[in-house]
Amino acid sequence: MNNRRTKRLTILAMMIALDVVLSPLFRIEGMAPMSSVLNVTAAVLMGPVYAIVMALVTAILRMMLLGIPPLALTGALFGALLAGLGYRYGGHIGWAIAGEILGTGLIGSLLSYPIMIWFTGSANGLFWFVYTPRFFGGAISGCLIAWLFLFKLKETTIFKKVQTNFYNQ
Repeated sequence: MNNRRTKRLTILAMMIALDVVLSPLFRIEGMAPMSSVLNVTAAVLMGPVYAIVMALVTAILRMMLLGIPPLALTGALFGALLAGLGYRYGGHIGWAIAGEILGTGLIGSLLSYPIMIWFTGSANGLFWFVYTPRFFGGAISGCLIAWLFLFKLKETTIFKKVQTNFYNQ
């Protein structure tokens, strides 16, 4: 049992490291498509709880190390949650993608408005849907990449072993 926990934490740490390193490398101003790629991959590979932990730790690290505003939290957490739940209860990558787009693109973008007003102390130039086009753009492009990535990866033996380690608790 301790061996399974070690394997899970190792995979989680690798996913966090990938997200922290790849997100700023493939970032378009206001969009983080690699974050969506890794949210969907984590949701399919590890399930909703570990996907949320990955998104939370990654967002905190990106805010501390890279100076990214709290948008990293709102953009990632809800997408990871809904992607994980979508895959767990829908059983298909398409449900994880739909959850990521809904969670990041809509919920995350709308919740970013009050958080950024609190963070900046001003509502000048901000309105409720100010982040929605960028969040949707990042989520849709990231989900397309994730779908292409997972299309072949889900058939590999190692992917199935890792997924079994997380889903058969």
